[in-house]
Amino acid sequence: MGNVHKQSLQMSESSRSRLHSDIHHAIEWLAQFGQVPEGGVTRLLYTPAWQLAQQALETKMGQLGLAPYYDDCGNLYGRLPGTDRDAGVLLTGSHVDTVNSGGKFDGAYGILAGMLALQYLRETCGSPRRTIEVVSFCEEEGSRFPLTYWGSGNIAGRYSLGAVPEVADKEGVTLAGAMRQAGFGQNRYPLPERNDITEFIELHIEQGFVLEKENKTIGIVEGIVGQRRYTVRVKGTANHAGTTPMKYRHDALAGACAMVNWVEQRAQAEPEPFVSTVGQLEVLPNSSNVIPGQVSFTVDVRDSVEERLAAFCLELRQSMASIAGARDLCVEVEEWMNMAPVRMNPAMNAELAAICEAKRLPWRHMFSGAGHDTQVISRICPSTMLFVPSHKGISHSPLESSSTADLAAGAEVLAEWLYKRAY
Repeated sequence: MGNVHKQSLQMSESSRSRLHSDIHHAIEWLAQFGQVPEGGVTRLLYTPAWQLAQQALETKMGQLGLAPYYDDCGNLYGRLPGTDRDAGVLLTGSHVDTVNSGGKFDGAYGILAGMLALQYLRETCGSPRRTIEVVSFCEEEGSRFPLTYWGSGNIAGRYSLGAVPEVADKEGVTLAGAMRQAGFGQNRYPLPERNDITEFIELHIEQGFVLEKENKTIGIVEGIVGQRRYTVRVKGTANHAGTTPMKYRHDALAGACAMVNWVEQRAQAEPEPFVSTVGQLEVLPNSSNVIPGQVSFTVDVRDSVEERLAAFCLELRQSMASIAGARDLCVEVEEWMNMAPVRMNPAMNAELAAICEAKRLPWRHMFSGAGHDTQVISRICPSTMLFVPSHKGISHSPLESSSTADLAAGAEVLAEWLYKRAY
């Protein structure tokens, strides 16, 4: 075993080379679970592909010398027990679920890098003083059900298995039903809420192009923008496209288009990093010779300033109602996500910056424009994030890519920080 009293890990070249190889193979290995013919990876919460991925990770954790266990909503942990049982738990990891036809790095990298970091620490330094765990959060993306952060939200007390949200996927399968079908929510495992986590760190690809453009290897995240997501439902009257005069129409799609146009134009008037996106549109009856009677679309709004975010969203509701009223339509605006902007822990970030400096890794502070589990876990303990570059900033796509060297560098920084905090 290595000397656990040394000030830094001083990873050898052979260990660093092994880490390069291991992280590359691990990314490719996990990507096979949920791989789709059209390219990319689809692992939606509680689906067979999701279950296979979690089961494979469970087996791999055991092979790496970690003790795997689930909680009752489906979060998977790999535990490296510490000698001081009263010192709390250091937690790292990310989410296993994906968007439809997503990339193989988003979420997966943070889990796999955490597992490899813990394997290295166990083999090199033995048992830590403080217990370290890596988590594979069961859900973050909101791709199957209209809610997000189901995994981390249960850990942080945002959700409760005693009051599962009454939501369903596009096939009508409820969240509670899917959870039970996958073997969870039946009191077979510990309840997910935690009060023993002392610090959390999430390693993730940037999902933007700032680090790549500035030739930085590591991004230390200062904060995560707030997000609000809505489903807007517009109701008009479906009627014959040839026999209904234009002046008598109650066209739900025409009204929805006016609303979508308002979202884009109004968002362009806000300062950066404010963004707003209409990303999903459904039209009924969706026939070429029928005036649309019902339309639903989503609105995603993000900003780093809570007051600006709240003001825009209030104006959004008012404007949707005004547009609908002018066209004699009915509109309903349902908010199904509301996450305030979150600041990361300054002390943790200072430690990470010192590690990057000591390793002579180019780094910078930055904000995250994407939401992450870290902003949920930060409700219960000091938390932060590390980014590594994304090639061309592409994410949520089969074209998502990061270099093996950058992935390994991120894992090495993570291992060093865990060593300093746990050993």
